[in-house]
Amino acid sequence: MKRKVYPKELKLQVVREAKETGNKAAVARRYEIHVNLVSKWMKQYEDDSTIEWSEGVTSPIEVKQLEQENDQLKKLLGEKDLEIAILRDLIKKKNPHLPRNWK
Repeated sequence: MKRKVYPKELKLQVVREAKETGNKAAVARRYEIHVNLVSKWMKQYEDDSTIEWSEGVTSPIEVKQLEQENDQLKKLLGEKDLEIAILRDLIKKKNPHLPRNWK
């Protein structure tokens, strides 16, 4: 008989729920798995302190790259907001008959 392979996302979700509720048995019943399997996953989660369990990020280098990308996107968004505000001001000045609370 083959063993069932569970995806990492499911394992992480089960571990998180078991930690939040403090009741492994209830979580195991909910997902129709054995309590010992939940305990095993929780032990693996505690022993395996790498970031692999959470969100797929695996290395500090990758985290730094994601932070840089996030900063670039924030800057780009700020520039776009400023550009929109400037264009709205121009429209209001050229068309004074438009309502002032136009967004």
